[in-house]
Amino acid sequence: MSKTVLITGAGAGFGRDAAVTLANAGHTVFASMRDPRGRGRDQAEALRQQGVEVVEIDVADDASVESGVKAVFARAGRIDVLVNNASIAAAGVTEAFTSDQAKIVLDTNVVGVLRASCAVLPIMRAQREGLIVNIGSILGRVTFPLFGIYGASKFAVEAITDSLRYEVSPFGVEVVLVQLSEYPTPMYASIQQPANPARAATYGEIGEFPGKMFERFMGMFAALDAPGPHDVATEVAELVAAPRGGRPPRLVVGRGFGADAVNEAVEPIQRRVIEGLGLGALALSPARDAARWQGELRSSSADGFPSRIAGKCVTAVGPVRRAH
Repeated sequence: MSKTVLITGAGAGFGRDAAVTLANAGHTVFASMRDPRGRGRDQAEALRQQGVEVVEIDVADDASVESGVKAVFARAGRIDVLVNNASIAAAGVTEAFTSDQAKIVLDTNVVGVLRASCAVLPIMRAQREGLIVNIGSILGRVTFPLFGIYGASKFAVEAITDSLRYEVSPFGVEVVLVQLSEYPTPMYASIQQPANPARAATYGEIGEFPGKMFERFMGMFAALDAPGPHDVATEVAELVAAPRGGRPPRLVVGRGFGADAVNEAVEPIQRRVIEGLGLGALALSPARDAARWQGELRSSSADGFPSRIAGKCVTAVGPVRRAH
């Protein structure tokens, strides 16, 4: 079944590949980018020649996101899938980054996801169905030194993804996180580096780690058994094609560096926490169990919070211990 798909940050890399892959699969795809009539003109034209429609969206700008989503809805009459792909990478000694640099990364990687999601959700909730795919990273589960700012943004995307998944499930909307590992991508060419290299230099060999790591990655990417960046587009296409209720909450694409093990360990703990809060129905498949969720709301106490929360919280997450 053909769907209407909007992909942010689709001028190059994973976003562009996913846009073309989904268009080839028969979907109506809108690839968003900044300045498609100016510096992105060649990229936009190349996408149009492959059957992809182009819309101007800067995820760091509220008005741009609202305008772009309205344009897609006006042209297609619905939005079935949002792929939040736009992202900025940063690597280097954390102390050597400026606060303004950190704000740029967080505004794009975190607030950008929120802007786009909030713009499409009224449409999806009215449709009583929809899918949001957030492109995250294994660095939202495990930490690499010198990737603190980028990793912080991806940890935040983990939280936003999970919270949205629970909140919109009664409306038939699914939210999935794709945790990417290392892949050949233009991201490495445009990665943000510390604005204060003199301070980074005081760290000696530690500050040289990102460059050495990228050299190792480039060697891996040149090998015959190198990870293929098309893996990402393939996984996104499979998520789009999957039936509602049959999609995983998150999946690792590429080498997990332990992120897959963290996913497996955290999942039952998270489930018990939600059940302990008396909100277990939100963890069920979208729409299928909306009636059960409404029943839980009706059984809530006078202040609107589930009446059995107190007892469940103690058994689910254990007693609260004071800090000493």
